[in-house]
Amino acid sequence: MESLGLNFVSLVRPDVVPTSDSSPMPTSLASFACLPPPLLGAEAEPEAEPGGLISLLQKIQSAAFQTSGVNPDAFDPKPFVDLPLRFGLRETEAAFDALHRSFDGTISVDTFLAFLEQFFEEAGSDIQVSLPVDYQAEPLGFLKNVHNLDVRNWALQVHSKWLELTRLTVQAVRDHPDRHTLLPLPHPVVVPGSRFREVYYWDSYWVIRGLLVSNMVDTAKGVVLNLLSLAETLGFVPNGARSYYSNRSQPPLLSQMVQCVYAATKDILLLEQALPILIREYSRWTSGPHMVKISKGGRTHQLSRYYAFWNKPRPESFTIDIEVAANVPEDLRPQLYLDIASAAESGWDFSSRWMEDPERLQTLRTTLIIPADLNAFLYQMEGNISTFASILGAKYVGDQFAAFQAARKTAMDAILWSDAKSQWLDYWLPKDGLVPYVFDPSAQNEQNLASNYVALWAGQQWDAPNGWAPLQHMVIEGLALLGESAGTELSVDIARRWLTTNFRTYKHTGQMHEKYDVTNCGSYGGGGEYEPQTGFGWSNGVVLSLLDQIGWPADLEMSK
Repeated sequence: MESLGLNFVSLVRPDVVPTSDSSPMPTSLASFACLPPPLLGAEAEPEAEPGGLISLLQKIQSAAFQTSGVNPDAFDPKPFVDLPLRFGLRETEAAFDALHRSFDGTISVDTFLAFLEQFFEEAGSDIQVSLPVDYQAEPLGFLKNVHNLDVRNWALQVHSKWLELTRLTVQAVRDHPDRHTLLPLPHPVVVPGSRFREVYYWDSYWVIRGLLVSNMVDTAKGVVLNLLSLAETLGFVPNGARSYYSNRSQPPLLSQMVQCVYAATKDILLLEQALPILIREYSRWTSGPHMVKISKGGRTHQLSRYYAFWNKPRPESFTIDIEVAANVPEDLRPQLYLDIASAAESGWDFSSRWMEDPERLQTLRTTLIIPADLNAFLYQMEGNISTFASILGAKYVGDQFAAFQAARKTAMDAILWSDAKSQWLDYWLPKDGLVPYVFDPSAQNEQNLASNYVALWAGQQWDAPNGWAPLQHMVIEGLALLGESAGTELSVDIARRWLTTNFRTYKHTGQMHEKYDVTNCGSYGGGGEYEPQTGFGWSNGVVLSLLDQIGWPADLEMSK
């Protein structure tokens, strides 16, 4: 099975020169096989103002925060934008506006709670637990190289978590979409867990890796089809399946999810359905403000960055973002909100990787950074699209995307590669925003090395000492793909350490966690905008994937 390790350790691939030759292709591909290249440089339209429902829920979120009187760090704003309406928007909004308020605008706790009970369903009631059709308590051939009974029993318990995390949108969401921020999806979803009641984009890759180990191929395919449905509707996969996430995406891993499911099923129809949607998603990442041109040595290179279409407080974190921007001059707040939302698009929300001052979120500069990993993801996406097109007989498209991939490799080597560090580094654009950009070697991120997996001790949740399953998994697989004994040994060592801390934390807490404290084996991580979460989709997927890859000998104890 193809892995993501390629993104971070090895970017070597043969040069491919596109030709004008074409091969016969399925009729279903004829409509897009002759499409022009993605619009590299087209201007993107800004996203519209938040809809009426989201606007109302933001007001309710703010009122809840004001009414509660709690410290901002103790208030979780997300549940309030997940509330389904019992009645129509206008009726609910009128009732909210009519609530009695004191002289300072606050609503009493009793009045506010009564209003919520009368006009709203509970957060999460619009998505229900669903029994996966392909779940078995102990799948055939499950983890045949795990010989330690304690480890095997734990793995079966992790496998059983799919029963808790598989959900299905209730019919009311389809009947009254104007009363829900949840986006209806055609197939069961696998959610991360806890406060994250909806499917998330890049989380789903590691969920799928785990589902395939669990022989839950139909569920894995359904997850992919859901994301394809979102991308077909919106033109891209949103951060998550909520309307308030439609202003940003997450790291573009959909093509790799398709690859994983195709490798398990050889489903040609899946490729036929996915290919035009993936090309459309690719266009979004390589056009408008996502795409940046940088000149070096008389040649212009094109690379991509995270850039949310949003310069306001995030609806799901409205009160938090207002607080962060409180002491920022008003004319600078839209840029700060844009950089906050763009950091969320990166999946690393938040890390000092994106900040000038690692202790101040107000110094986020996400949109000024060309990330090494995003461009590696897109490099992989270009290769996947080229492969899918070739399988389907669309030679022109395959050659075209092979050429795009070659151009990105050249650009990454020219702009991101550091001979001194022997690494691809993030590249910081100048603050003045003057274009065209001209390469400046001092703009390579030599000091803040988060993208190179050097620990940052700055207190953000994507900084040390927190360890996250997806980053561990990519490094582990990347080292294994080097094909060298030293890389393989280090890969296995990191995998065993990661599995051990997951195992010991599970024994202490009875839960799988979103993140772990890598300095204290057996402890979960902390920090961030919310309390530590459990469940947990991608952590489960990585545990199962690693155990499937490296096994576990009978005489190697995890508990010691």
